[in-house]
Amino acid sequence: MMHFRSKHPYITTALLLNAIFALAYPHPGGMHPQKQIDFVKEQIKSNNKRYTDAFHALLVYADSALLKEQHALTDFSIPGFYVNPNLHRKNKQGLEADAFYAYACALAWQLSGKAIYADRALYFLNAWGSINQTYSEADGPLVLSYSGSGLLMAAELMRNYNNWKQEDKDQFATWVKNVYRKAGNEIRRRPNNWADWGRFASVLASYYLDDEKDMAMNLKLIKADLFDKIAGDGHLTEEVKRESNGIWYTYFSLAPITAAAWVLYNATHENLFQLEKDGRSIKKALDYLLLYQQQPADWPWFKNPRIGQAKDPNGFWPANLIEAMLPVYNSAAYDIFLAPHRPIIYNKHHFAWVFPTLMPVMFTH
Repeated sequence: MMHFRSKHPYITTALLLNAIFALAYPHPGGMHPQKQIDFVKEQIKSNNKRYTDAFHALLVYADSALLKEQHALTDFSIPGFYVNPNLHRKNKQGLEADAFYAYACALAWQLSGKAIYADRALYFLNAWGSINQTYSEADGPLVLSYSGSGLLMAAELMRNYNNWKQEDKDQFATWVKNVYRKAGNEIRRRPNNWADWGRFASVLASYYLDDEKDMAMNLKLIKADLFDKIAGDGHLTEEVKRESNGIWYTYFSLAPITAAAWVLYNATHENLFQLEKDGRSIKKALDYLLLYQQQPADWPWFKNPRIGQAKDPNGFWPANLIEAMLPVYNSAAYDIFLAPHRPIIYNKHHFAWVFPTLMPVMFTH
């Protein structure tokens, strides 16, 4: 076993190890690489209205978060909705609120530099990192994966904040490894959107933990069944089975698939957005979703399907997903659909494409 001794008493073994073993990924990164953050800051500084409007909308949420209390649970217990709807709803909503507010504050800090937002983001991150020890019940791993993602995106943005105490940061990393990523990995081999959210959770965790091995496993899993999920005409084979909720579940599957692909691109430089097999592709699936969002009467799988609503207080799906994919595919049809609804923010239930107008996908490799 190797031992490290420092001539300087205040340089710890951990610091020496960090110097010797380089981090696998640049931080901040994952959903929000530094180049993207710098671009958005420049747009705000230049008074680009699209970005200033979106930034001010973010600050409304970040300011609200300054008055919110955390809801961390030792056991994040989420029974099936039809088993115990009250407990399911109560525990889930607590995590949703904390994750969203942590994320909003962390992003507000990155873009504004104001420590008041950074410190509030840490309030939520440290609560979950120190209090939550496990998850349980039928829906525990799924809900933790899709709502807890906001905590991971927040932590990645906060990672280099000097006032995040090392012991708190270490404790949060332990939570990521032993609780959050465990939940994601538990479900990442399921056949439907459970797997998609599990893989997104896992890639966020692996990026944060600099775990190239587990990142590679997620890349392998996504590539192995992507073209089984997407049919030749673009419908998602598992999600259209959901009767009146088929369009919603199509969106609910594509949101984590595309978000995981974005993190994987930033981690590995492999571009899953351009993969195609026998005419099947992510773009084909997105086009299919948008078509029937706009023409639900023609949906071939069930009569009167549920579609996203622009006035939904939780946010307008699938507009948030389509906005995120606009820079990827540069589709005029996407832009026409989105133009009346900007800035787009999705602030409840699950967190993949939360601030897509403000934080555009940018390819740099």
